[in-house]
Amino acid sequence: MRVWNLQNLLLALCICVRSAAGLIRVSGYEGGEVQVSCPYSEGYESYEKYLCKKNCGNDDVLIKTTEPNKNKYSIHDDNQKRVFTATISDLSRTDAGRYWCGVTRNGKDIYTDVSLEVGHDTCCAQSTKVQSYEESSVSISCQYESEDQNLKYVCRGNQTSTCLEKAILTSDNKQTGQFRLTDDKVSKRFTVTITGLTQNHAGSYLCGVHGNTGLDVFSAFELEVKEWCCVRSSKLSGIVGRPVTMQCPYPPQHGDNRKFLCKGDHRNNCTDMVTRRSRFTLQDDVSSSSFLVIITELEAGDAGTYWCGSDSQWTVGNYTRIQLSAFFPQQTSTVVDTVGSQSTLIPGKLVNAHSNAVVFIVPAVLLTLTFALVIVYKYRCNKVRGAGANMNRNVIKATETEEVMAGADIYENQDKACSQQGTSKPQSAGQHYDDVGDDQQESIYQNFTTTDDIYCNEMYNKANRR
Repeated sequence: MRVWNLQNLLLALCICVRSAAGLIRVSGYEGGEVQVSCPYSEGYESYEKYLCKKNCGNDDVLIKTTEPNKNKYSIHDDNQKRVFTATISDLSRTDAGRYWCGVTRNGKDIYTDVSLEVGHDTCCAQSTKVQSYEESSVSISCQYESEDQNLKYVCRGNQTSTCLEKAILTSDNKQTGQFRLTDDKVSKRFTVTITGLTQNHAGSYLCGVHGNTGLDVFSAFELEVKEWCCVRSSKLSGIVGRPVTMQCPYPPQHGDNRKFLCKGDHRNNCTDMVTRRSRFTLQDDVSSSSFLVIITELEAGDAGTYWCGSDSQWTVGNYTRIQLSAFFPQQTSTVVDTVGSQSTLIPGKLVNAHSNAVVFIVPAVLLTLTFALVIVYKYRCNKVRGAGANMNRNVIKATETEEVMAGADIYENQDKACSQQGTSKPQSAGQHYDDVGDDQQESIYQNFTTTDDIYCNEMYNKANRR
């Protein structure tokens, strides 16, 4: 390029206006990039091309084909199509404004006017809230203004700069998995339908309309996916062998619909109970917008999860989930204890009657046995003491009558009596021992050996004192 002076600059500006091939409008989003495509006439394939801003002075040239990469700018010349393309990356709001596509030649350069618009990367200030439920479907409606054949698309998130690049589906590709797009050009509205919803579908969405000029037009949606189990549910319990009633409300407009009850952990895989079980009867009450299902005789196997409703399509709000529990009847029993009182079982608890009898009888038996043993013990102790006293009197009498006997004989007889204290019958017995039976004597000596020891010691001491 030549050095510019004031005269040449004014001339060039005039030439630029007069020689502009039309206004090129481009747009992009903050953080993104934009491509400016500039066509040129035949014969200029080998000429230098460039992109400039403002007055296109030397300092205003951003990128040229002789230096294809510079900072965030790049340029590429397609000689076959006679179009060179300048790319501006990492856009910011300050990049918006007027640019020029230039072709260098002797005398007068050729210029094309370019207008760049830079928009916010995020959208939007307001978003529409949409709610639906697991395994159902939802439709998102997107309005547009232009009647031409502009491209429509939908993407996840709220990043406008990459929305078209990451579009889930477009008006050119209207079906992708669970997503489907329909376009009503009469009402200027296109609709995105999502079927088989899961929690993974929840989040932010953008509907975009891509125009030939300017920024794309967006509308934002926030999708919430609720669990089926949390819509309407109840718990019910019944007693085995007795009837139980389930109540199922339905919308008033479903008065003529077929009512149903099925059993299973999941509503999409449950067994119809009314048509297959004679114990299950259905009674519809249109006036109250509800129907009753009566189980005439509850069985333990009836416990589980039930689903009742009035819409075979399982539209949300038209069904009820019931968790049924079955209990065995509460049992009562009486137990008679040792004093004739009665004991009643606590309702709802099954208690063994024999265990109650043991609780009352065993302490009474132990008390009785203890009392009897005390009486027998006292009786035997008194009897032994009496027998010992008689024995003492007889021995003293015999001793007094035999005082003429030698002292040695007395000691000999006393030692002999003491040495036999553990036997069943004494060697020297008075008149009292003849009156007592052998069995009683043996029992007395076996159970009261200590008494015999005391008696023998007393006799031995008396003999020594004499």
